[in-house]
Amino acid sequence: MGILKKERIGIKAPKTIAILSQKGGGGKSTLARCLAVELTKKHKILLVDLDIQQKTSQEWAERRKSQGIKPLIDCQSYPFFDQKLTKSNHNYLIIDGPARMSKGSLEIAHSANLIIQPVRPSLDDLNPAIREFNGLFKAGIPKNKLAFLINAVSSEAEEKATRNYLQKAGYFVFANSLPEKVSYREVQNQGLSIGEVKYLRLSKQAKELVKSIIKKIGTI
Repeated sequence: MGILKKERIGIKAPKTIAILSQKGGGGKSTLARCLAVELTKKHKILLVDLDIQQKTSQEWAERRKSQGIKPLIDCQSYPFFDQKLTKSNHNYLIIDGPARMSKGSLEIAHSANLIIQPVRPSLDDLNPAIREFNGLFKAGIPKNKLAFLINAVSSEAEEKATRNYLQKAGYFVFANSLPEKVSYREVQNQGLSIGEVKYLRLSKQAKELVKSIIKKIGTI
Protein backbone atom coordinates (compact mmCIF):
# COMPACT_ATOMS: atom_id res chain seq x y z
CA MET A 1 0.00 0.00 0.00
CA GLY A 2 2.88 2.35 0.79
CA ILE A 3 4.49 1.60 -2.57
CA LEU A 4 1.23 2.28 -4.39
CA LYS A 5 0.90 5.60 -2.58
CA LYS A 6 4.41 6.60 -3.62
CA GLU A 7 3.66 5.70 -7.24
CA ARG A 8 0.53 7.84 -7.21
CA ILE A 9 2.47 10.77 -5.77
CA GLY A 10 4.91 10.49 -8.68
CA ILE A 11 2.15 10.80 -11.30
CA LYS A 12 1.91 14.27 -12.77
CA ALA A 13 -1.47 15.72 -13.70
CA PRO A 14 -1.97 15.75 -17.46
CA LYS A 15 -1.69 19.01 -19.32
CA THR A 16 -5.16 19.93 -20.53
CA ILE A 17 -5.88 21.67 -23.81
CA ALA A 18 -9.54 22.69 -24.09
CA ILE A 19 -10.85 23.55 -27.53
CA LEU A 20 -14.10 25.43 -27.14
CA SER A 21 -16.44 27.31 -29.44
CA GLN A 22 -19.59 29.37 -29.19
CA LYS A 23 -21.11 27.34 -32.06
CA GLY A 24 -20.40 24.41 -34.34
CA GLY A 25 -18.42 24.53 -37.56
CA GLY A 26 -15.55 26.68 -36.32
CA GLY A 27 -12.88 23.99 -36.59
CA LYS A 28 -12.92 22.72 -33.02
CA SER A 29 -12.88 19.00 -33.81
CA THR A 30 -10.44 19.52 -36.69
CA LEU A 31 -7.88 21.03 -34.31
CA ALA A 32 -8.54 18.47 -31.56
CA ARG A 33 -7.90 15.57 -33.92
CA CYS A 34 -4.71 17.08 -35.29
CA LEU A 35 -3.38 17.63 -31.78
CA ALA A 36 -4.33 14.09 -30.79
CA VAL A 37 -2.47 12.50 -33.69
CA GLU A 38 0.70 14.56 -33.36
CA LEU A 39 0.94 14.29 -29.57
CA THR A 40 0.18 10.56 -29.55
CA LYS A 41 3.43 10.00 -31.47
CA LYS A 42 5.42 10.89 -28.33
CA HIS A 43 2.97 11.05 -25.43
CA LYS A 44 0.07 9.24 -23.83
CA ILE A 45 -3.01 11.30 -24.62
CA LEU A 46 -6.76 11.12 -24.22
CA LEU A 47 -9.06 12.85 -26.65
CA VAL A 48 -12.29 13.71 -24.81
CA ASP A 49 -15.40 14.20 -26.95
CA LEU A 50 -17.96 16.21 -24.95
CA ASP A 51 -20.59 16.37 -27.69
CA ILE A 52 -22.42 13.12 -26.98
CA GLN A 53 -25.17 13.92 -29.48
CA GLN A 54 -22.83 14.24 -32.45
CA LYS A 55 -19.82 12.20 -31.22
CA THR A 56 -17.88 13.32 -34.29
CA SER A 57 -14.42 12.87 -32.78
CA GLN A 58 -15.28 9.49 -31.31
CA GLU A 59 -16.63 8.27 -34.65
CA TRP A 60 -13.55 9.67 -36.39
CA ALA A 61 -11.29 7.72 -34.00
CA GLU A 62 -13.32 4.58 -34.68
CA ARG A 63 -12.95 5.08 -38.45
CA ARG A 64 -9.23 5.39 -37.92
CA LYS A 65 -9.11 2.19 -35.87
CA SER A 66 -11.25 0.20 -38.34
CA GLN A 67 -8.81 1.09 -41.12
CA GLY A 68 -5.73 0.31 -39.05
CA ILE A 69 -4.33 3.84 -39.26
CA LYS A 70 -1.48 4.37 -36.81
CA PRO A 71 -1.14 5.86 -34.35
CA LEU A 72 -4.47 4.78 -32.91
CA ILE A 73 -6.19 7.50 -30.91
CA ASP A 74 -7.58 6.95 -27.44
CA CYS A 75 -10.90 8.84 -27.61
CA GLN A 76 -13.73 8.70 -25.09
CA SER A 77 -17.02 10.58 -25.03
CA TYR A 78 -18.65 12.03 -21.92
CA PRO A 79 -21.90 13.94 -21.33
CA PHE A 80 -19.99 16.49 -19.25
CA PHE A 81 -16.45 17.25 -18.13
CA ASP A 82 -15.46 14.97 -15.24
CA GLN A 83 -12.81 16.35 -12.90
CA LYS A 84 -11.52 12.80 -12.45
CA LEU A 85 -10.01 13.10 -15.92
CA THR A 86 -7.47 15.59 -14.58
CA LYS A 87 -6.16 12.87 -12.28
CA SER A 88 -5.56 10.32 -15.04
CA ASN A 89 -2.11 9.02 -15.98
CA HIS A 90 -2.14 10.64 -19.40
CA ASN A 91 0.40 13.26 -20.45
CA TYR A 92 -2.21 15.33 -22.25
CA LEU A 93 -5.97 15.69 -22.19
CA ILE A 94 -7.41 17.19 -25.36
CA ILE A 95 -10.95 18.42 -24.79
CA ASP A 96 -13.18 18.63 -27.87
CA GLY A 97 -15.90 20.75 -26.31
CA PRO A 98 -19.60 20.82 -27.20
CA ALA A 99 -20.81 23.00 -30.08
CA ARG A 100 -21.80 25.79 -27.70
CA MET A 101 -20.58 27.61 -24.63
CA SER A 102 -22.30 26.73 -21.37
CA LYS A 103 -21.82 26.75 -17.61
CA GLY A 104 -19.79 23.59 -18.09
CA SER A 105 -17.39 25.52 -20.29
CA LEU A 106 -16.31 27.59 -17.30
CA GLU A 107 -15.54 24.44 -15.32
CA ILE A 108 -13.48 23.15 -18.22
CA ALA A 109 -11.67 26.46 -18.52
CA HIS A 110 -10.73 26.46 -14.83
CA SER A 111 -9.18 22.99 -15.20
CA ALA A 112 -7.41 23.61 -18.51
CA ASN A 113 -3.85 24.79 -19.01
CA LEU A 114 -4.84 26.39 -22.30
CA ILE A 115 -8.20 27.27 -23.88
CA ILE A 116 -8.25 27.62 -27.66
CA GLN A 117 -11.17 29.03 -29.58
CA PRO A 118 -10.94 28.43 -33.36
CA VAL A 119 -12.76 31.17 -35.23
CA ARG A 120 -13.68 31.82 -38.84
CA PRO A 121 -12.97 35.22 -40.42
CA SER A 122 -16.44 36.77 -40.38
CA LEU A 123 -17.96 39.22 -37.92
CA ASP A 124 -20.77 36.73 -37.29
CA ASP A 125 -18.09 34.46 -35.80
CA LEU A 126 -15.57 36.94 -34.46
CA ASN A 127 -17.83 39.09 -32.29
CA PRO A 128 -19.52 36.19 -30.45
CA ALA A 129 -16.10 34.55 -29.97
CA ILE A 130 -14.68 37.70 -28.38
CA ARG A 131 -17.73 38.00 -26.11
CA GLU A 132 -17.24 34.40 -24.96
CA PHE A 133 -13.63 35.06 -24.00
CA ASN A 134 -14.67 38.28 -22.28
CA GLY A 135 -17.14 36.23 -20.25
CA LEU A 136 -14.49 33.67 -19.26
CA PHE A 137 -12.07 36.44 -18.30
CA LYS A 138 -14.68 38.16 -16.13
CA ALA A 139 -15.35 34.79 -14.49
CA GLY A 140 -11.72 34.57 -13.38
CA ILE A 141 -9.92 32.80 -16.23
CA PRO A 142 -6.50 34.44 -16.76
CA LYS A 143 -6.06 36.07 -20.17
CA ASN A 144 -2.82 34.22 -20.81
CA LYS A 145 -4.80 30.95 -20.89
CA LEU A 146 -7.14 32.20 -23.64
CA ALA A 147 -6.05 31.95 -27.27
CA PHE A 148 -7.65 32.37 -30.67
CA LEU A 149 -6.86 30.30 -33.73
CA ILE A 150 -7.83 31.78 -37.09
CA ASN A 151 -9.38 29.03 -39.19
CA ALA A 152 -10.66 28.64 -42.75
CA VAL A 153 -9.02 31.75 -44.19
CA SER A 154 -9.12 32.28 -47.95
CA SER A 155 -6.39 34.88 -48.46
CA GLU A 156 -3.50 36.63 -46.75
CA ALA A 157 -5.49 39.87 -46.68
CA GLU A 158 -8.39 38.16 -44.93
CA GLU A 159 -6.04 36.55 -42.43
CA LYS A 160 -4.35 39.88 -41.66
CA ALA A 161 -7.64 41.72 -41.20
CA THR A 162 -8.96 38.98 -38.92
CA ARG A 163 -5.77 38.95 -36.85
CA ASN A 164 -5.86 42.73 -36.38
CA TYR A 165 -9.50 42.57 -35.30
CA LEU A 166 -8.86 39.86 -32.71
CA GLN A 167 -5.71 41.45 -31.33
CA LYS A 168 -7.60 44.66 -30.59
CA ALA A 169 -9.66 42.62 -28.13
CA GLY A 170 -6.50 41.95 -26.14
CA TYR A 171 -6.25 38.17 -26.50
CA PHE A 172 -3.43 35.98 -27.77
CA VAL A 173 -3.77 34.96 -31.42
CA PHE A 174 -1.64 32.13 -32.79
CA ALA A 175 0.70 33.24 -35.56
CA ASN A 176 -0.17 30.02 -37.38
CA SER A 177 -3.57 29.94 -39.07
CA LEU A 178 -5.37 27.28 -41.09
CA PRO A 179 -6.59 27.83 -44.66
CA GLU A 180 -9.95 26.80 -46.06
CA LYS A 181 -9.16 23.57 -47.92
CA VAL A 182 -11.36 20.77 -49.28
CA SER A 183 -8.48 18.35 -48.69
CA TYR A 184 -8.71 18.97 -44.94
CA ARG A 185 -12.30 17.74 -44.95
CA GLU A 186 -11.51 14.80 -47.18
CA VAL A 187 -8.72 13.38 -45.02
CA GLN A 188 -10.86 13.56 -41.90
CA ASN A 189 -13.58 11.60 -43.69
CA GLN A 190 -10.92 8.91 -44.12
CA GLY A 191 -9.99 8.84 -40.44
CA LEU A 192 -6.89 10.97 -40.89
CA SER A 193 -5.98 14.33 -39.37
CA ILE A 194 -5.13 17.52 -41.23
CA GLY A 195 -1.50 16.90 -40.32
CA GLU A 196 -1.66 13.72 -42.40
CA VAL A 197 -2.89 15.33 -45.62
CA LYS A 198 -0.83 14.27 -48.65
CA TYR A 199 0.04 17.84 -49.62
CA LEU A 200 3.32 18.61 -47.86
CA ARG A 201 2.75 22.34 -47.49
CA LEU A 202 -0.63 21.86 -45.84
CA SER A 203 0.66 19.06 -43.64
CA LYS A 204 3.56 21.22 -42.51
CA GLN A 205 1.20 24.10 -41.65
CA ALA A 206 -0.84 21.85 -39.40
CA LYS A 207 2.19 20.36 -37.68
CA GLU A 208 3.75 23.77 -37.12
CA LEU A 209 0.52 24.86 -35.46
CA VAL A 210 0.74 21.93 -33.04
CA LYS A 211 4.31 22.94 -32.17
CA SER A 212 3.22 26.51 -31.47
CA ILE A 213 0.41 25.27 -29.21
CA ILE A 214 2.81 23.16 -27.14
CA LYS A 215 5.20 26.10 -26.97
CA LYS A 216 2.36 28.32 -25.74
CA ILE A 217 1.52 25.87 -22.93
CA GLY A 218 5.14 26.05 -21.83
CA THR A 219 4.86 29.81 -21.27
CA ILE A 220 1.83 29.61 -18.97
